Amino acid sequence: MALHRVVVLALTGLLPFELGIPHRIFGRAKDSAGRPLYEILTCALTPGPVRTDADFAVQVEHGPELLATADTVVVPASYELGPVYEEGRLSAELTAALAHIRPGTRLVSICTGGYVLAAAGFLDGRPATTHWFHAEHFQRLFPAVRVDAGVLYTDDGDVLTSAGVAAGIDLCLHIVRRDHGAAVANDVARRTVVPPHRDGGQAQFIERPVPQPQLASTAAARAWVLDRLHEPVRLVDLARQEAMSVRTFTRRFREEAGISPGEWIVGQRVERARRLLERTDLPMEQVARETGFGTAQSLRKHVQAALGVSPTAYRRTFRASGGDAGEEGRGGGNLPSPDGSSVGAGSVH
Repeated sequence: MALHRVVVLALTGLLPFELGIPHRIFGRAKDSAGRPLYEILTCALTPGPVRTDADFAVQVEHGPELLATADTVVVPASYELGPVYEEGRLSAELTAALAHIRPGTRLVSICTGGYVLAAAGFLDGRPATTHWFHAEHFQRLFPAVRVDAGVLYTDDGDVLTSAGVAAGIDLCLHIVRRDHGAAVANDVARRTVVPPHRDGGQAQFIERPVPQPQLASTAAARAWVLDRLHEPVRLVDLARQEAMSVRTFTRRFREEAGISPGEWIVGQRVERARRLLERTDLPMEQVARETGFGTAQSLRKHVQAALGVSPTAYRRTFRASGGDAGEEGRGGGNLPSPDGSSVGAGSVH
């Protein structure tokens, strides 16, 4: 079967780091037999050297006709978008290039690459994000787009957008996780030496990602609770790990993690549930107990909210493939996914 083809559109003024993200993340995704799950190719509006924002150009062999063969198209950032950035209008050359994209192709943008999707009308009426620095301008230029400036990425099914730079890594890992499950995505993250999962709803700008020397961190509390996800967790117990009041701990946690303690814990429990659903045949009641959700009904509620499908459907999809999702060929996207800006509801007692 043919591999799921990812085509990356390299535009003049591109950021080399972001151009490399799809190749690095999708290129490391393997099935249980070590076979690649994606084919990644690059095209430009005109084959040949493409100027970057650095002191070198990249040589691109393929022209825009390659877009017609894509299952997923990725548009990384560029600092030279011209009328796209200034007027919200595609150039004739870019219009002709995007016309090659087949209906139903999955569209992905990184940072200001979202301007291209928006100017083409692909984001009208949809949730989207871009780098926080450009978000206000982006919204003014494209009022039909539902811009969320605060999130790392958004997932609206066949159209996904991310904030700048590292958020592109998060989005590509999210896509691998959506297509082939948490085990494959975690393996890619491990090989790339990046965190395996940052939820799309996490804030772009975290006020204090590294604590000031005179201030305590909440890292010890996070490590403590990861060993106790199967137990009821009280906010007061978390605060006690850092010798803080509940109020100070809650504020400090949000400053460092970008989300509340309750949201973070629910996310960690869902991730553990995904691993158990993929790798074990444990009954749903036991999965619920192992992940701290307590009951199968609570497990179903939180998994459905976070992943858009029931635990049973999730297990059926990824256990049936045995981690060998590449055999399903082109198309990927085995599961629907909610807008990545949403975070599963939950509470810390």
